[in-house]
Amino acid sequence: MEAPNLDYIKKLSGGDSEFEGKLISVIKEEFPKERIEFENNLDKNDFLATAQNVHKLKHKFSILGLEQSYQLADEFEEDLKNSVIERSDQFNAVLDRISAFLEQI
Repeated sequence: MEAPNLDYIKKLSGGDSEFEGKLISVIKEEFPKERIEFENNLDKNDFLATAQNVHKLKHKFSILGLEQSYQLADEFEEDLKNSVIERSDQFNAVLDRISAFLEQI
């Protein structure tokens, strides 16, 4: 199972630690809010809104080096457009890993 990391952020920053810090701060601020919105829309069975939430969240997956999870999110987003939620447990497991990672950095 892949783990979140800062490799892409470090590569993107070119060694600029201030830039890295700002990007990490944005992710730490946005991610919990986006996750709550995702969970609320999923609970309401608003599949189109949930698909939009997944679309926003999956970009953080790639920033945090989660390529396989990005693919899962991409597939889940398409599933949701057809009111299919079978991948929700897998997607939530990725969200849990990201939350734990963000708490540690």
